[in-house]
Amino acid sequence: MIQRFDAGPRMSEMTIHNGVAYLAGQVPEDSGADMATQTRQVLAAIDDLLAQAGSDKTRILRAQIFLADLADFAAMNEVWDAWVVAGEAPARATVQAALADPGWKLEIVVTAAV
Repeated sequence: MIQRFDAGPRMSEMTIHNGVAYLAGQVPEDSGADMATQTRQVLAAIDDLLAQAGSDKTRILRAQIFLADLADFAAMNEVWDAWVVAGEAPARATVQAALADPGWKLEIVVTAAV
């Protein structure tokens, strides 16, 4: 069985299959905010979706982080490091990418155990 959350005509915010939650790329609510604020907004959205799945950030298996500008890497990591539970950091990749909205500084995709 596949569960779909917030399914729309183009995508779902999250799908769950065989005990694994796959989140769509999460982006900030405020495209005019600084990197720290945008990162906090994205991580809060991830927390909310994982809670809906009956999971949490300690169960994230993999995170893919897309930054519009690698110059923001340190500012993003400062917020990330405060959010990640010590000893529970997931596998992670961070790359620079052109994002769909020019105001977005990052997008994060996670996969988590449920």
